[in-house]
Amino acid sequence: MSIEARLHPRRKSGALIGPNAVLQAVAVMEERLGAAETAAILSDAQIDRLPSGEHMIPEIEALRLHRWLTLHDPMGAFVIAEEAGARTADYIIAHRIPRAAVWLLRHVPAMVAAPLLMAAIRKHAWTFVGAGAFAPTGAWAFTIDRSAAPDSLPPPDSLFAWYAAVFTRLYGSLVAADCTCRMLEPDRDHIPARAYAIARRGRLTRRAGPRS
Repeated sequence: MSIEARLHPRRKSGALIGPNAVLQAVAVMEERLGAAETAAILSDAQIDRLPSGEHMIPEIEALRLHRWLTLHDPMGAFVIAEEAGARTADYIIAHRIPRAAVWLLRHVPAMVAAPLLMAAIRKHAWTFVGAGAFAPTGAWAFTIDRSAAPDSLPPPDSLFAWYAAVFTRLYGSLVAADCTCRMLEPDRDHIPARAYAIARRGRLTRRAGPRS
């Protein structure tokens, strides 16, 4: 598919995001909750048909999915969001990052790979933050702010956990195997802006390298 074809839906009104924000979550939901419960959540979230994976989708679909998943399974929603985030990152690495770039990131020192990766993420941030604002602070920290987004309800915490899981897998696979992204605790509940920090668990853990 051409770049023009993939970006065409971006011209539609409303914020758009990548389809894997829904597709990967639904796959994990079906594994953990079963087909019937997943279908009920999709119905409540007003998702009549799953994305084809070929085009961007309205971000409201992902927001509603996370909200209704949280209502159906408040505790399990975080486990599902984290696994879905990891799978989304795997998809990005396999299908959206050029092979040469993946090789380069895995073979240069972490202090070089991290800023390169963060710069690429910033360039393409619109594909996952939708109406939110993504602001990196150097190569190892960032914020996602939905203060200006037209959210009728605050996004559930599971959505913000999904972001952390995506970054944990991206950095862990491409920068250093011991990288973990965590969301810093906000000073109050349900605020629209969250800060994240990416840290390394230990310098002795081997660098992320080519997968055998």
